[in-house]
Amino acid sequence: MIFWIAGVAGLAIAYLLGSTPTGYLAGKLLRGIDIRQHGSKSTGATNVLRTLGKWPALAVLLVDVLKGVAAILFARWFYPWLYTLPSVTPPAALDPQTCVSWAVCLAGLAVLLGHGRSIWLNFTGGKSAATGLGVLLAMSWPVGLGAAAAFGAVVAVFRIVSLGSMVAALTAIVLVCGLEQPLPYRLLVIAGGIYVIVRHRANIQRLLAGTEARLGADRSIR
Repeated sequence: MIFWIAGVAGLAIAYLLGSTPTGYLAGKLLRGIDIRQHGSKSTGATNVLRTLGKWPALAVLLVDVLKGVAAILFARWFYPWLYTLPSVTPPAALDPQTCVSWAVCLAGLAVLLGHGRSIWLNFTGGKSAATGLGVLLAMSWPVGLGAAAAFGAVVAVFRIVSLGSMVAALTAIVLVCGLEQPLPYRLLVIAGGIYVIVRHRANIQRLLAGTEARLGADRSIR
């Protein structure tokens, strides 16, 4: 019982890491605004870029990526540590390696959920693309780099961040299924990729209507 309680606590920590409202805090600290009332209403780095400028956006992007990295690194440390505690009795059928793989999967989903549905923002937030990139880089760097390259290529050609994020999510799914990865990692990337795309459903509607904003369009409040 202690093992499972500790396991749930570990996932709660991953969720809380993701729920840190970086973009919202940037808006409040720098301009005294609620960034959810401006631009795309998202707390992600792209809306920060349009609303606050490039340096705040870069800082938000970096922190959001690091949230995903931190959740995976924490899971890889915390769950093996549980096995070393004499007071904790893990299930006999669950070996440490399998446990860590599934823990990484669940922690990745928890941090994505935290970013998109932050407890501090009445369960609103960003679209989880940057945090998802951090998860990928910490979980499997070839998959992460491939997704980042796809994102960069699409944004360079079309200057549409939402399109780049969705293509990156699809690229990650293809890579994780094509490369030799544990089943939990594949499930994480598939579920996480679908989650990121679903979070972009309003962007998809604007893309189809030809009204999606491009980088360089002046939608700031400055």
